Amino acid sequence: MQIQGLHHAQITIPKGREQEGRQFYCELLGLEEMEKPEALKGRGGFWLHAGNLQVHVGTEDGDARSATKAHLAYEVTGLEAWKETLRAQGLVPEESVPVPGMERFEFRDPFGNRVELLEVTEDPSL
Repeated sequence: MQIQGLHHAQITIPKGREQEGRQFYCELLGLEEMEKPEALKGRGGFWLHAGNLQVHVGTEDGDARSATKAHLAYEVTGLEAWKETLRAQGLVPEESVPVPGMERFEFRDPFGNRVELLEVTEDPSL
């Protein structure tokens, strides 16, 4: 008996704002939407491919997203270009505490979720 890996992570956005969520996560960040199982479609939200992980975007009321450190960290290339793209959309990239072997920053998505983008600068196996 053992954990095999991480299958998916879930974030939430306010109910009824799925189209805005798709614009941000699919169009701006470039994540690919995937089909949700028929049994779950009535719950709202949508699912995304993020490399070998799924991101499930659920819906719920409330504003706790803006007050938490909970987040997803996406590994990217072109970190500086990402900063400029986000700034052009009115989002505010904030520098993160330095971690050896990577450059990174964080920001809040339009719904208050904390998002981290990071680029590996050294081979972590060395």
